[in-house]
Amino acid sequence: MKQSSGFEYAPALESRSVVDIAPSYGLFIDGEFTEAADGKVFKTVSPASEEVLAEIAQAGAADVDRAVKAARKAFEKWSALPGSERAKYLFRIARIIQERSRELAVLETLDNGKPIRETRDADLPLVAAHFFYYAGWADKLDHAGYGANPRPLGVAAQVIPWNFPLMMLAWKIAPALATGNTVVLKPAETTPLSALFFADICRQAGLPKGVVNILTGYGDAGAALVEHPDVNKVAFTGSTAVGKAIARQIAGTDKKVTLELGGKGANIVFDDAPLDQAVEGIVSGIFFNQGQVCCAGSRLLVQESVHDELIGSLKRRLSTLRLGDPLDKNTDIGAINSAEQLARITALAATGEAEGAERWTAPCDLPSSGYWFAPTLFTNVTQAHTVARDEIFGPVLSVLTFRTPDEAVAKANNSQYGLSAGIWTEKGSRILAVANKLRAGVVWANTFNKFDPTSPFGGYKESGFGREGGRHGLEGYLDV
Repeated sequence: MKQSSGFEYAPALESRSVVDIAPSYGLFIDGEFTEAADGKVFKTVSPASEEVLAEIAQAGAADVDRAVKAARKAFEKWSALPGSERAKYLFRIARIIQERSRELAVLETLDNGKPIRETRDADLPLVAAHFFYYAGWADKLDHAGYGANPRPLGVAAQVIPWNFPLMMLAWKIAPALATGNTVVLKPAETTPLSALFFADICRQAGLPKGVVNILTGYGDAGAALVEHPDVNKVAFTGSTAVGKAIARQIAGTDKKVTLELGGKGANIVFDDAPLDQAVEGIVSGIFFNQGQVCCAGSRLLVQESVHDELIGSLKRRLSTLRLGDPLDKNTDIGAINSAEQLARITALAATGEAEGAERWTAPCDLPSSGYWFAPTLFTNVTQAHTVARDEIFGPVLSVLTFRTPDEAVAKANNSQYGLSAGIWTEKGSRILAVANKLRAGVVWANTFNKFDPTSPFGGYKESGFGREGGRHGLEGYLDV
C-alpha cells in the first residue's frame, strides 16, 4: 500500500526452505499414513500464488470407519493411563511444537495465506501454550469442579475450519487427550498441511497409535464422521449453517456436542476512549487474518461526537497497512484463503454499496495472482444493511453510530450472533456496566483479539454453545 512517509520497506522474506512439503500426503490412521480406501485425492494450493503445494488423500466413509475403529481400540489403554502419564505426552508435543514453530509458521502461511508475522507471533505460541496448559490439567481432573473421578467420553470427532488450522487443532485435541479421550480430526480441505505435520509430531512424541487420527477431505467426510454411531463427542468450529446441520444430525443420539460458529462482533468506542489506542484495536479487531476471524470486530459502533475524528484517523492508519506476500515479515494483510471466500466477500461488499452504504477502500495495488481483497470500510450504515447483519468473514468493517450507552448496547445486541464484543472507554465502571449487558461470549476492554489458554471462549445465540479453553474447556470432554 501507499506509504505515508518517505521511508521504503525492503523485502524481509521468511525462507520457504525451512519446511519440506512432500508431493503427496495420505490419511493418518492408527499411527500410520495411508491412502484413501477408494484412492481419491485432491490438491491444496497456496492462496497467495495459486500454486499447488501438495496432493492430499481424500477420505470417504470407509476411511472414517477405519479411523473411528482405531480410536476406539486405542481408547481402552489411553483412558486407563494415569493423568500424569498422559500429561507427559502432552508436554512432549508442546515442546516439539515450540522446537518446530518456525517450520510450522511457514507451512501455515503458505497453506492459509495469512502473514508470517501472525503465524509466527500469534498462532504458534498459542498452539504450544494450549498443549502446555492442558498437560497441566491431566492429573488434576478431580479438582476441576466436575466431581470426583470424572470419566472421559470415548472417541471425539473434531471438525475444524481453515482460518486458524493449527490453533483450532490445539483447542480441540489438547483438552480431549488430557481428559483421556481419543480423537479423529478432520481439517478443512483448503488447509490440511499443518494437521498432517501435527500427525508427524504425534509420532515424534511417541503418542500411542490410534490416539490421534487425521482425516483430510471434504464436507462429506466430516458429515460421515459426525454421524458415525461409535463417536461419543462432536466438536465443530465453522459456519452457523453447518453447525445447525450437525445439531440436526446428532439430535436424538447421546453424543455430546460443542459448536463454535459465526459472529458479528460489535466494537464499541465511547467519546472518552483513547482514540489512537482504539484505532489500533479496531485494526486488530477486523483486519487480523484478513478479517477471517469468527470473533472479528466487524461492526464498529462509534459515539457520534467522536465519529469524524475516529474515522479520519482510521482511514489514515489503513492507508499505511502493507498488503502483499504473506511470507514477507513486513506484510500486514495477506491473501484471502480461497477463490470461493473471495467471491463471497466481493458479493457482500457489492451489496453494501447497492444498499446505499458509503464504501471506502484503502489505496493499494493487488498482486496479479492469488486471492486478494483490500481493507474496506462502510460508513452511513444502518442496522438494516446486509453488511451490518451478515458475517462477511473478510477485511470489511461496517461503521454505525450511537448517542447513549443504552443505544450502544441495544445496537450491539441486535444480532443473531453473540460471540465477541469490545468496549473502549477510560471509565472502568462503564466497562463493567456495559459488559454485563452485552450478550457476547467474550468481551474485551480497551483491547481486542487477545487470547489465552486459561480463558474460556464461546458464544450465545447462533454463535453456538459450549466453551473451549480454560477449566470450562474440560467439561465438553468429560462425563459429568
